[in-house]
Amino acid sequence: MSAPTAAQQDTPIRVFLLDDHEVVRRGLRDLLGAEPDIEIVGEAATGEQALIRGQALRPDVAVLDVRLPDGNGITVCRELRSHVPELACLMLTSFDDEDALLDAIMAGASGYVLKQIKGSDLITAVRTVASGQSLLDPATTARLMRSLRGPEPGEEPAEDARLASLNERERAILGLIGEGLTNRQIGKQLYLSEKTVKNHISRLLSKLGVERRVQAAVIAAQVQPARTGGGPA
Repeated sequence: MSAPTAAQQDTPIRVFLLDDHEVVRRGLRDLLGAEPDIEIVGEAATGEQALIRGQALRPDVAVLDVRLPDGNGITVCRELRSHVPELACLMLTSFDDEDALLDAIMAGASGYVLKQIKGSDLITAVRTVASGQSLLDPATTARLMRSLRGPEPGEEPAEDARLASLNERERAILGLIGEGLTNRQIGKQLYLSEKTVKNHISRLLSKLGVERRVQAAVIAAQVQPARTGGGPA
């Protein structure tokens, strides 16, 4: 069990749980609630309950089961975040599902982990997303990105409407985000400062209508903007 930071001790992370299995919810509650910097503020067994209770309780983190008897946790994530934008959603699933991961990313989820995760790693995941960072299963994410890379080599992709508002510099940066480059690496390749790259990324996220870098990476993988020119804007 890792020690909480001073900030975490002063203000516990308020966590909401959604899973249709009582035994799973109880296990999550006992595991997470035992941490001094985490407080379980509520739970639900269905998506409908989660939408009502989650909006009322306004937790910091919602741990959401992907598959539910009355829908799915990804829809709950999207709906809750539309009412509580600061909420960090951590998707928890038994299935290594690329489609669900893609949907979760585009719904604004901060993390996506499998239920096979170790207890200590789940605690770390909650703290990670509560701090504003993203946490996605790396193996599943890598496969997802590869599956989105099409079309086959030699085929010229059609222009995607999502790129229409981006200038050439932003398209080049988006392509490099899709390749997994950091701001520093992008800056070196395009001869820009890290601060300038960060500003460009903020603008292109806004233009694309997404909040997270990983969402932009998914779009980059889908539209292959790395083929576009990277000359000065």
